[in-house]
Amino acid sequence: MTDPTPAAGPAAPTAASTAADPSPRLSTTADKLADLATRHDDAATTAEAAAAVKQHARGKKTARERIDALLDPDSFTELDAFVKHRSTNFGLQAKRIAGDGVVVGHGTIDGRPVAIYSQDFTVFGGSVGEVHGQKITKVMDLALRMGVPLVGISDGGGARIQEGVAGLTQFAEIFRRNVAASGVIPQISLILGPSAGGAVYSPALTDFIVMADGTSNMFITGPDVIRTVTGEDVGFEELGGATTHNTKSGVAHYLAADENDALDYVRSLLSYLPANNLTDPPTYAHESDLGVTSADEELDTLVPDSDSQPYDMRTVVEHVLDEGVLLEVQPLYAQNILIGFGHVEGHPVGIVANQPLAMAGTLDINAAEKAARFVRTCDAFNLPVVTFVDVPGFLPGTDQEWNGIIRRGAKLIYAYAEATVPLVTVITRKAYGGAYIVMGSKQLGADVNLAWPTAQIAVMGAGGAVNILQRGALKAVADAGGDEDAERARLTAVYEDAIVNPWDAAERGYVDAVIAPSRTRGEIVRALRLLRTKRATTVPRKHGNIPL
Repeated sequence: MTDPTPAAGPAAPTAASTAADPSPRLSTTADKLADLATRHDDAATTAEAAAAVKQHARGKKTARERIDALLDPDSFTELDAFVKHRSTNFGLQAKRIAGDGVVVGHGTIDGRPVAIYSQDFTVFGGSVGEVHGQKITKVMDLALRMGVPLVGISDGGGARIQEGVAGLTQFAEIFRRNVAASGVIPQISLILGPSAGGAVYSPALTDFIVMADGTSNMFITGPDVIRTVTGEDVGFEELGGATTHNTKSGVAHYLAADENDALDYVRSLLSYLPANNLTDPPTYAHESDLGVTSADEELDTLVPDSDSQPYDMRTVVEHVLDEGVLLEVQPLYAQNILIGFGHVEGHPVGIVANQPLAMAGTLDINAAEKAARFVRTCDAFNLPVVTFVDVPGFLPGTDQEWNGIIRRGAKLIYAYAEATVPLVTVITRKAYGGAYIVMGSKQLGADVNLAWPTAQIAVMGAGGAVNILQRGALKAVADAGGDEDAERARLTAVYEDAIVNPWDAAERGYVDAVIAPSRTRGEIVRALRLLRTKRATTVPRKHGNIPL
């Protein structure tokens, strides 16, 4: 008997079988290579074209354009270009974009390897989800293993809300690695868009933060939240813009005119820094003429005869550095102290200098913390510190006292005292009281201390000392109807001749030499040559307890 049921034809393909069986177009090696090219095109070229339209409209580069502009041409190797998030919350399963909003990898800058990540604001607003964060931590781990600098380019709105705790915990993973890498490899943060909420703490844990004027901002809580909670009305720029963090908070280290300027600054910055703490900074061949040149002689007339008249300490610094080039750090913040990088005889050095043009060069909270942070950075990365001193003391006032000048000023003492790199100090004029001690004094561990004949190393200035020491004598003159002002001037001159000069300190060996200003460059070169083989031993300990 014949079965009336028609013979079954080939089974219709199911989702399971389709997934299990290779696609016909991928059956050959050529097909698979074509598929790879398509995937690369989707992950990079196509996505980049869409991103460019959006970013350029905002006056910003794309994530990939920033990498290409920073690194040497054709040196970038991308990692994890195809990864996608795994979240299904709030419809995210329909928006699985290759790369997940951050481009990571490695390349070279001036031929030196670096690791890098760059957030893509056009994908989920550059927000950090689980996979996004894992890409960043992966490249951070790579940088630490290989001992190369890490550059992070931030342009994102914080945690990806749709992913909840899975994304939020990635911040902790990133922060932990920032701390592990601190003092081991240089970490530089470029803020080229928003950096909000918990995301701001990763840049804060790095060595340098560069922000672009008008397009970047950093804040913990945004204007809307502040307005709701406190009623305060503040805009993005005023709250956390590049100018704010370069002039008021001290969070940032450089205010770039635009993205190109920001990227150029990072390239320059890395040229002074080693790959890691176990290597020396890059150098170039440059043998200095130790004789006194006509340019050197300009320093002999720089310091005014009047103690109250300022001069530009930057002039002194530029006369000492190769080609007079100083890469200043935090130039708009705490301008009463000057910090930055330069070269002396082809070797990178860190510069710390009081600036008489601003607040007479007094030390306040901001200046002390600015300098302390910089000295510790130089010490971590094997850069000698050259200090130029003209400081009348700490800034007086209740504002300073109540805000912790004692504790916060002590950070600068701590930084100099713990430093094991070569330390050279030059006293150009005033070096009064505790501020003298703090600014790289011999007793804090400086290796070579020099003073100009104009140096005034004392507990305080002559005028203040006479008012205290000769109070009775001055009163007696006034009571007798004498000329109190004339007597004060005479006593001041006597005190200056006896105390307010470099000779008392030189007699006690607190300065190694008193030199003509025109000999400063040559003496610093000699000192740094000597100190290139410096070895310092420290007491074993887990870590110090800096007065944070």
